[in-house]
Amino acid sequence: MTRRLFALLALLAACFGVAVLTAAPASAHVELLSSTPADGARLTSAPARVSLTLSENIGIQPNSIKVVDQQGTDVVSGPVFQPGDVAEEVAVELEPDLPNGSYLVEYAFVSTDSHPVRGTIAFVIGTGPLITSAGAVSASTGTDPVTDALFTIFRWGSFGGVALVGGLVFLLVCRPDGRTDPSARKLITAGLWLSGVTAVAGFLLQGPYVAGRGVGAIFDPALIEATLRVAYGKLLLLRLAAIVALAVIARRLLAGDLPDRLRSRYENLGIAAGFIVMLSFSATGHAVADKIMFLSVSADLAHFGAMAVWVGGLIQLAVLLRGRYPASEAEPALARFHPIATRSIVIMVVSGAYLGFRLVPSVEALWTSAYGIVFLLKLTGFAALLLVANLSRNAVRRGLSGRGGTGVVTADLRKLRISVGIEVLIVAVVLALAAALSSMSPTG
Repeated sequence: MTRRLFALLALLAACFGVAVLTAAPASAHVELLSSTPADGARLTSAPARVSLTLSENIGIQPNSIKVVDQQGTDVVSGPVFQPGDVAEEVAVELEPDLPNGSYLVEYAFVSTDSHPVRGTIAFVIGTGPLITSAGAVSASTGTDPVTDALFTIFRWGSFGGVALVGGLVFLLVCRPDGRTDPSARKLITAGLWLSGVTAVAGFLLQGPYVAGRGVGAIFDPALIEATLRVAYGKLLLLRLAAIVALAVIARRLLAGDLPDRLRSRYENLGIAAGFIVMLSFSATGHAVADKIMFLSVSADLAHFGAMAVWVGGLIQLAVLLRGRYPASEAEPALARFHPIATRSIVIMVVSGAYLGFRLVPSVEALWTSAYGIVFLLKLTGFAALLLVANLSRNAVRRGLSGRGGTGVVTADLRKLRISVGIEVLIVAVVLALAAALSSMSPTG
């Protein structure tokens, strides 16, 4: 086991080193490449339209461009549209014969990876002064700090919910006799509720998050409608539907009287519902904005799925090893979980190395950008997790091989219970870092 673990860590270091050293420019949130008129331009006559060229094709997002005069009066005469053959260009028509003066263009887009990008540009018609703020119109390009914090917290909770539901694999494969255990079932139920609540919260927070408004705007009909228009909103509703389906399926799978024929059918349905839940995460994150989207989304799915199976198993183990269960029940479950955990770790390492290759722009970015620093912290947490798991399991194995007797076995299981508890705590920190990364730009 020790040799395999160090070989795995060496693979992680090698893959990540090659990934970072040869990394192409990272995919980030949508950026404004140019505008017509340009920011700060002085024009001799009124333009017919304002057009913006972006770094990616985000489609037509209604009300994403606003143009106002010095009094804050809207001077746009039509909806946002895509002119010409350039898919990354969006524009709005302006009212005819605008008078001389300063004008402010505000844009607010939702990137392919679901994150908001907002900003302003200004131009002048005639020889007057350039004014970069107009009336009551806000030129802020950030998000509301409370909304931003809540968005990250609920994303953390959604990761935790998926991890708890992942414990269903442990119950079905490693501990089939524990399907009717109330403590084990409560963890699955808690995961389903947490996943559902955070999906609803994420849907309601998306509008204020994009618009830069406070949590008081979560029920604003216009913001809810705007969220429904983008892929992120649709995928969250799809996630919620899949969670409801998964709750029904889990209830049947954990029933003690389900025939084998029906059990196999429900297991397949559960895999399909779980895949939809995980896809709703991968299809709204950084991976979907990558140029090689299929590979990045596939790697993200594999990474997330392996995490759910492994962490869900660890949490179920923490319950199993609390001391109220005999060693004769814990040991078979441990033996079955070991190969599953090993494969999950390998998948997480390989997929994580690839995602690091696609997202981290350079070696320097690891310590010069906020994204790189948080990424390093997450990687450090993952390495600590592997170290704790390896040391504790080696200690238990040496005790079991050197001495006999049920009392000794029970004592060694107590050691494993402590180590698994530490692993679960480290996992909580790693998931929090992952939640923070999901709302950060790789180049920021």
